[in-house]
This record gives sequence, C-alpha cells and structure tokens, in this order.
Amino acid sequence: MVNPLDIVNLTPLMNIASGKAQTIVALIDGPVALSQPAFAGRNIREISTGVSGRCTQTSSVACTHGTFLAGILCANRGSNALSVCPDCTLLIRPIFIETTLEFEQMPTATPEALVAAIIESIDSGAQIINMSIALTQPSSEGERKLEEALNYAARRGVIIVVAAGNQGTLASSVITRHSWVIPVVACNSFGKPINSSNLGSSIGRRGLMAPGDAVKSIGAKGEPVMLGGTSVAAPFVTGTIALLCSEFPTAEAIEVKSAVTQVYAGKRKTVVPPLLDAWAAYQVMAKARC
Repeated sequence: MVNPLDIVNLTPLMNIASGKAQTIVALIDGPVALSQPAFAGRNIREISTGVSGRCTQTSSVACTHGTFLAGILCANRGSNALSVCPDCTLLIRPIFIETTLEFEQMPTATPEALVAAIIESIDSGAQIINMSIALTQPSSEGERKLEEALNYAARRGVIIVVAAGNQGTLASSVITRHSWVIPVVACNSFGKPINSSNLGSSIGRRGLMAPGDAVKSIGAKGEPVMLGGTSVAAPFVTGTIALLCSEFPTAEAIEVKSAVTQVYAGKRKTVVPPLLDAWAAYQVMAKARC
C-alpha cells in the first residue's frame, strides 16, 4: 500500500523537520479527544470561546472528525496518525456540535459561525488555518461577512487552507473563489482526483491536490481509522505549510504560499489543481533564502 506521505513528497521534509512551537496552526473543526496518548506532550491549546475544544461524546461526528484531522497535523509520531507537524502549536476552535450521527465526509457550519471562528483564530495568533467544512444557510449578507473575514486573514498574513468539497461537481463557493485561500482536492494513491472531489476554475488556478483516499489517522477512542474525502486532504497541505513556516520563520506568508502552490510554474488553466509537492516547496524556499 502506498504511503500517503510519499504521494505528496512529504517524507523527506518530515525527515528533517517536525515543526516548532512558535508556528501556530488553527483547526476550525470539531472538538478533539485530547486525552488520547497520541496527543500527550503536544502543544495544543483551546481557543476560549465558551465551547470546549475537548470531546464530550467520543461517538459523535464532530469528535471523530476533529480528532482525525488533529492526528494528521500534530499527533505524536509513531502513533496511529501521520503526524505531519507534531511540534507545532495547534489551536482548537470547535465549530461543529457534537451529535451521534454517522460520520459525514464534510461537516457543515453557517457563514456567521465560520466568520466568528476565523476572526477568533487570527486574533489568537494563528498563522495557518485549516477548514474542512461545508456551508449551510447561505445568504448574501453571510457571504459578504465571510469574504471580509478572509480579507482580514490576507491582511494579517494568515494562510487559509480549505477542503474543496465532496459533491463531485464543477463548483466554487465564496471561500474557494477567494484569492488568498488554498482549496484542496482529494486524490487517490495514483495522484488522480477522486470522483467525489469538487473541481473548478478557481480550485484549479489556486488549489492543490493531496491524499484523500483511505488515509489513516486516529479515532476518538485512539483506535486507527481510515477515512477519505477533501476534509482528509486539507491537513496535508496545512501541515506542509506549518513545517515550512517553522523552517523559515522570517519568510512572509505570501512567500510560503507561493512556494507551496507552485506559482512559478506558470498560469494554470485547468479545473484540476496540481499535486502538492512538499519537498519541492522546501527547495524553493531554501533557494530563495540563500
């Protein structure tokens, strides 16, 4: 079986880097099962919103989703998770209500709730934000406020990574259309987009592909779990950016974002984004900083 890390050339970067506590990643998602041994000793903080970042129902969709993605980002290496950036600081900003429904590939949130989460994450010091969500109850006012929040992230130099969506359509949203956002499509072990991934012109121009087919991380009870979809793909990109920010702490956000999205390769004209190449992004950064 192909290692998902090898698909996007993350292994060589992870061999030389594990992140630094000064690099702060916000996970806007479900709460996380922080009591699991896989998170012992990690730099994980809850954003004070009145909603706990810790799971209260380990069987809930929200807890499963948040824990799984947190495992990809910053669980202990050697655990059941891939643990891309274990020494980075993770901010947990729960946005999904805990329920006992079956796992959904793309949990939902209102634009207003997402706006609040983005602003609170930025004001709490996040440098990168991971969002694997779909919007419900869209409205012109809600989308306007969401665009303003994304503009705020751009002004503050906070990189936003989002899941492209799992409806299997040519589509875009107020989030994936935004010029500062990096939308992420899920690919299979051959580096090809899976059928359920959304594609589109804005996704193809500014996005990336990352593993989203039978990826392993940890469940809410610490057990190994295999999941797929664009939700799963997004933290590969987020983790790569976090490692680069850790290795090149004086680099501007736009420099890191450009290296990861490979803007040097020329203007894209396809609805399918290129595959993330973490090691190539590192080499671009290293060359630029010489």
